[in-house]
Amino acid sequence: MSGTLYERLGGTEGITKIANDVVDLHLLNPAIAVRFTNAKADVKAMKNGAATFLMAGTGGPDLYKGADMLTTHKGMNVSEKEFVEVMADVMKAMDMNNIGQREKEEVLFVLFSMREEIIAV
Repeated sequence: MSGTLYERLGGTEGITKIANDVVDLHLLNPAIAVRFTNAKADVKAMKNGAATFLMAGTGGPDLYKGADMLTTHKGMNVSEKEFVEVMADVMKAMDMNNIGQREKEEVLFVLFSMREEIIAV
């Protein structure tokens, strides 16, 4: 196993596909879809933000222009259940894209490390 996590996830193309699938899954997930289906939701922008965030966080180009996790989630009062649902959607998207177990664990570790900046803030 060599290369950055970014490279092992398929670089820009692979991560973009994963991020697109994650957002699509969120929109279909009854436990969290309401968070993403309001009139202000811009699906294209959400997919771009998810992709560039994941690229930057895995050793790829730093193209992310969005707010940090605390700023993004402040006042949303995200529950533990919603956080788990997001993680499950990420795992499913990685399964859909044939991502290896080691890479899945690394991505989930990164996401879980942001838990305090997302839940009940």
